[in-house]
Parts: sequence; structure tokens; C-alpha cells
Amino acid sequence: MTRRIGWLVFVVWALALGSNTTVLGGHRMIIESPAFPHGGEIPRKYTCDGEDISPPLSWSGIPSGTRSLALIVDDPDAPDPRAPKMTWVHWVLYDLPPDSTGLPEGVAPAALPPGTRQGLNDWKRTGYGGPCPPIGRHRYFHKLYALDTVLPDLGTPTKAQLEAAMKGHVLAEAQLVGTYQR
Repeated sequence: MTRRIGWLVFVVWALALGSNTTVLGGHRMIIESPAFPHGGEIPRKYTCDGEDISPPLSWSGIPSGTRSLALIVDDPDAPDPRAPKMTWVHWVLYDLPPDSTGLPEGVAPAALPPGTRQGLNDWKRTGYGGPCPPIGRHRYFHKLYALDTVLPDLGTPTKAQLEAAMKGHVLAEAQLVGTYQR
């Protein structure tokens, strides 16, 4: 009983701190970037004010039984962090192979891991669209999901369509949060 309470306290503590590590069933999955620390500022290079290329990402601790991965990058602070009205979607990827360990900086569609499919961002196109906040400091959540299935071809789904398809299939989730202000 004490061990169970200890794990519960750890999970609540990790969630409260906004950790980029998720512990589910005693398993640890991590997503990180050498370009910025969790909670740190995203370099200009990866924004609309710079080269607008995707940052390098790496992950580890993928649970056994994972058949595919999904990645969603979004900003829940749009348009103004003091009065957010929507979540702006920057990148949607799914069916990444479970043995992949990350994505290189500025990854081109042809360089995505084999089998990876792309969804639509809120610019109504596939691919990465970097931070471009109109006002204030925004948070950008890079969310990695381990799924117990390979999803069917959903065409170019929106974030909501991908989340609906993933429902009931998520084994673990990890997130990396970066911030940016113009």
C-alpha cells in the first residue's frame, strides 16, 4: 500500500511540474531536444522569425507492445496567453515506427522514418510550422504517444481526427514544452 501511494505521489508531482517524462504502469517514456530544455525558450531558428524548421527531437523509453508512435505539436495559448481562445496546431505526425528514436533538425517529408504519415496543421498544410505568436510568451507542447496499434491511413487528419483514432490505443505519453515570445 505504501509503495502504491509513493508512486501516486511521484506521478502527481511529475505532472504538477510539467515534466517531459510520463510514468504509466511503472514505465518511463521521454521526449527531449538538444535545441532547448523542457520549459526553456525555443531558439528563433525554429520559429517564423528564423528558418522555421523543425527542432531536433529524440525519445526513449518506448514501452514494449508499442506498434506505432504519434507526435502532435500545439500551442494552447493562442492567440493571447492572458486570454487563450484556442489551441493552435503546429505539427501532426502518426504511424512513426516504434523503433525510431527521434527526428533530425529540419526533417523533410522524404526523410521521415519509413511508414510515417502526416496530418494537417492549423495552416491547413502538412509539415512543421514553427512558433509565431502574435502577442506574449506562448507554450509549445511536443506530445509523443506510444500506441498499441498501427493506425489505418487517415489521409491527412487534423489533430482532432488523429486523437479520435488514437482513443483507447495510448500506452504512454511524454511531452516536451518549449516557450517563445516575439
